[in-house]
Amino acid sequence: MKKILPAEWATQDFVQLTWPHADTDWAYMLEEVTECFVNIAREIVKRQQLLIVCVNAEEVETFFSEDELQRISFAEMPTNDTWARDHGGITVYEDGKAVVYDFTFNGWGMKFAANHDNQITRKLYQSGIFEAYGYRNCMDFVLEGGSIESDGEGTILTTSECLLSDNRNNSSREVVEQKLKDYFGAEQILWLDNGYLAGDDTDSHVDTLARLCPNNTIAYVKCDDETDEHYEALKKMEEELQSFSTLKGGGSYNLIPLPMADAVYDEDEERLPATYANFLIINGAVLLPVYNSEKDAIAIAQMQKAFPEHEIVPIDCNALIKQHGSLHCVTMQYPKNI
Repeated sequence: MKKILPAEWATQDFVQLTWPHADTDWAYMLEEVTECFVNIAREIVKRQQLLIVCVNAEEVETFFSEDELQRISFAEMPTNDTWARDHGGITVYEDGKAVVYDFTFNGWGMKFAANHDNQITRKLYQSGIFEAYGYRNCMDFVLEGGSIESDGEGTILTTSECLLSDNRNNSSREVVEQKLKDYFGAEQILWLDNGYLAGDDTDSHVDTLARLCPNNTIAYVKCDDETDEHYEALKKMEEELQSFSTLKGGGSYNLIPLPMADAVYDEDEERLPATYANFLIINGAVLLPVYNSEKDAIAIAQMQKAFPEHEIVPIDCNALIKQHGSLHCVTMQYPKNI
């Protein structure tokens, strides 16, 4: 069986959002974060279908126009939180057919409750949401969507800190690498051993640091401030990226640096993981998290280099980073069933 983990820029059928509610960690700032979710949702439905997983569809419907609701479907069920990137299904093409793989989500190494979120993908399949897709139970392996990047051509980019963490699979690099090859038909796994963001609960998900883009390109976070705590680790990460070779042709990757976002702190003066790398690619556009900073314009210009044929759509994500995530973290795309 030929397996392909499609790149995020492959044509999509829909995107999933898991909506915030009063029993999530967003309770103290529910209005603020809901506004951000609405902004993300509106940009998605301009271009494709949207699935909203929520506890009360009638409440969520009130935020959208009749025209917008024509492109939104709802699935009601209990949820712990809103990080669809990590509890959502991961779509693999098996001999050309789209199959949703349902991996275990254990709250980023058992840091947070995930008893409801770990059931979402299975419940969506049982309810017929993935009617056009197959379904595969992969609960023998802990894997979050934010921890892997694919170019759709056999290469997966990931981080050792996340995938080799004790509280996920507690396995060796060799074992995990073989699992990724078996599940996704990958031919090479590019491991980043350096790079992190302060305040990140995910153990360095790759989608906060470096992202595969079309035409053998990687967009990555670069820190130029030698006084910043991230400087050394991100410099070493950059050197690793420079050492990587493409699967076909064996050349170096075209590297596009994204600026290190200005430091943002919570009420306890702990730094939050603001990053421009946490963007979402959809049909014809890239939704880019921005933070009301002068660096936003630089990030937009750099992203346009990586995606010259896409519209770059900035979305204020200051609300999302207050719970230590950003735009890509709250979304999961489902590619077209070819």
